[in-house]
Amino acid sequence: MIQFKTIDGLLLRDMVMAGTALLEKNREAVDALNVFPVPDGDTGTNMSLTMQSATREVNSREYLRADEAANALSKGALKGARGNSGVITSQLLRGFAKALSGVEKITPVQFAQALTKGAEMAYKAVMKPKEGTILTVARVIAEDAVKQAEKTPDDYDKLFTVILRTGEAILKKTPDMLPALKQAGVVDSGGRGLLLIYQGYAAVLRGEDINLTETGMENDYVAEEDDGHDLSRDLTYGYCVNFVLSRFRDDCDEHDLDSFRRRLNRIGDHVTVTGDLQKATVHVHTDNPGSVLDYGAELAELFDIRVENLMEMKRQWEAEHHPAEEAAEDESGDSAAAEESAQPEKKYGFVAVSLGEGFSQFFRDLNVDEIVEGGQTMNPSVDDLLCAVRRVSAQCVFILPNNGNVIFAANQAAELSKKDVRVIPTKNVAMGIAAAIAFQADLEPDENVARMDEASQHVKTGMVTYAIRDSEYNGIEIKQGDIIGLHNGQIEFSGSSIPDVVREMMKSIVTDEDELITVYYGADVKEEDAKALTEEIEQEYDFCDVECHNGGQPLYYYLISVE
Repeated sequence: MIQFKTIDGLLLRDMVMAGTALLEKNREAVDALNVFPVPDGDTGTNMSLTMQSATREVNSREYLRADEAANALSKGALKGARGNSGVITSQLLRGFAKALSGVEKITPVQFAQALTKGAEMAYKAVMKPKEGTILTVARVIAEDAVKQAEKTPDDYDKLFTVILRTGEAILKKTPDMLPALKQAGVVDSGGRGLLLIYQGYAAVLRGEDINLTETGMENDYVAEEDDGHDLSRDLTYGYCVNFVLSRFRDDCDEHDLDSFRRRLNRIGDHVTVTGDLQKATVHVHTDNPGSVLDYGAELAELFDIRVENLMEMKRQWEAEHHPAEEAAEDESGDSAAAEESAQPEKKYGFVAVSLGEGFSQFFRDLNVDEIVEGGQTMNPSVDDLLCAVRRVSAQCVFILPNNGNVIFAANQAAELSKKDVRVIPTKNVAMGIAAAIAFQADLEPDENVARMDEASQHVKTGMVTYAIRDSEYNGIEIKQGDIIGLHNGQIEFSGSSIPDVVREMMKSIVTDEDELITVYYGADVKEEDAKALTEEIEQEYDFCDVECHNGGQPLYYYLISVE
């Protein structure tokens, strides 16, 4: 039972410390919820490191006022934000702090309003927000918190009961909003991380030991169900088809089911085929329901057929919902940016994120000023990137994040910097190298941005690593320990041999128009093996120039770029 009527700075600090500790305690379990079965899933790690930075800042001195403690938490989280999940977490705390301006002690009503402001700011920070993520969990919790606070404005116990109950309920619905979660059979990892933080808050207010806190994480792996159709988004396909396959042909085997999944993926999305040769449940969104049923009938008898018209469902939904658009808020005056050099020595400078000495040397050879260690497995924080920008004595600084999970943090660093900072959204080091090569010192910043972005987007990439757990992705059955190949960031190949996966991957990537193939081998690959594989690629694709370099990257055996 929570007896507190208000929360001051010291109590808020203790709540956040407990939330941070509970998240860190369950960090690996949150990491394991990542949809991709690759060895660098790090949502829990990034959120934990971000919260630890927040707690260090609030512990730097004794904050008696709630608004001062909240501002310190926001500042620390923003500096230490890592990866997309960490940056979103920092924005939740940033909005929370802004809502508490001038507040000495937080009432339940003010707390709920601050949660709402945090969710709003997090949504605005994401260019294309997706429902079914930490954003949804934060927003729905805040909405129900405000409703409860209006009913019982002086009762923190009822408020946190609603916060935690609503959080668990909306978290369980996230697989219905994101097909990738449903296919992987997990709830959203960022949403779970946020709920752990709030559970830590509640434990302090209730005087409970966080080591005894029931997290509910045993329910985070969910069974397949029909999707709930997110009708707020544009439809790719017009019909939802569901049916059951049973009484399979005698000559059918698992390979036939795999082939069936691949055929469905070619004519639709949201594809799930679960079960075995005794009974399999099928779900797909498509414009060709007849073809789906025909494919199924080639394997087995069809039962419980249901075809829903998504277009009509969306028309009905739009008639009932009229969401209003919010005006963007001007955040240009944030005080988190530190003083930077007023008299830069040159016009242009570069900051590149790199992991692996081979790649780092490539960037040095391309005159990149600052190398920030990180990328796969270790996302640099906003402050890491901002400090690197400060060290570059230039009027305009280009950041090459070289990882999809670092782009968000790079954009935040660019906003906080007083310099002219441009982020080239490179998703891997091969794209970063292509961008750096395309730079021309005599062009204006906008021209260079366009030129570098175009060069990076022309690079096709293949990456080879291993699966850390059993999974199914895009119709591909994956077992723990399998070698998996990613084409432009999407898992498309799986096998037992590194060379075999590379060969299959190259068939999909290389076309007759390509001219250059570059093989970067990782820290766990012997040089002679890499050279032998490169020679094989060179013989197979003799119309391309083929190069082999030591990238030195961990976890990923090969990164292959094709231009």
